[in-house]
Amino acid sequence: MEQVVSIDWEGRARALALATIGWNVLEGVVAVGFGVREDSVALWGFGVDSWVEVGSAAVVYWKLTRGAGCATTRRRQERTATRWVSALLLMLAASAAAGALLQLAGGEAPATPVPALLISAVSLSFMGFLWRAKTHAARALDSRTLAMDAACSLGCIHLSLVLLAGALVQWLAPGLGWVDAVAALALAGMIAREGWSGWRAAAREDFSGGCGCA
Repeated sequence: MEQVVSIDWEGRARALALATIGWNVLEGVVAVGFGVREDSVALWGFGVDSWVEVGSAAVVYWKLTRGAGCATTRRRQERTATRWVSALLLMLAASAAAGALLQLAGGEAPATPVPALLISAVSLSFMGFLWRAKTHAARALDSRTLAMDAACSLGCIHLSLVLLAGALVQWLAPGLGWVDAVAALALAGMIAREGWSGWRAAAREDFSGGCGCA
């Protein structure tokens, strides 16, 4: 007789949240470091966004570990945290856009697109795994929180795709140094949309929590 193995979906969900935090910290350090070294505004913006996402993932993990009581207090705390994360995303978007415009005006370009290619490719593979795993867990637990967290991972995948596309164009056509700045502007627009979406969600009366990049 076959033994049925019961999956601890709640434990798996918490592990996925911690994995998201750990990955974004590492990704942020590496991306910002190479972004500064190679004068790549797109890579720098991608890295700083990873750090902002750490705060968002921490809110999700906090919600997954709370008990059933004090729902009003938890919602108020989540609303405040979401506003902070959203404000950080909006400031990051403005900073990345300004840097990209200065890069375009100065005619500067990254020394090499190789770091951006490698970082975005690795990010796509790992975030793709996290997105699929979180989606399965959200369905198994019927959890709105995990569904929002999975949407966050999907948003990070979109950012990685933009970074990868810009790096590929620059690699295939080295003379198009302005592509990095254009990719940075695209990233800034996506990050700004995430920040504004989170801010508006936190202002709603029926706010139920979540991250700023759904």
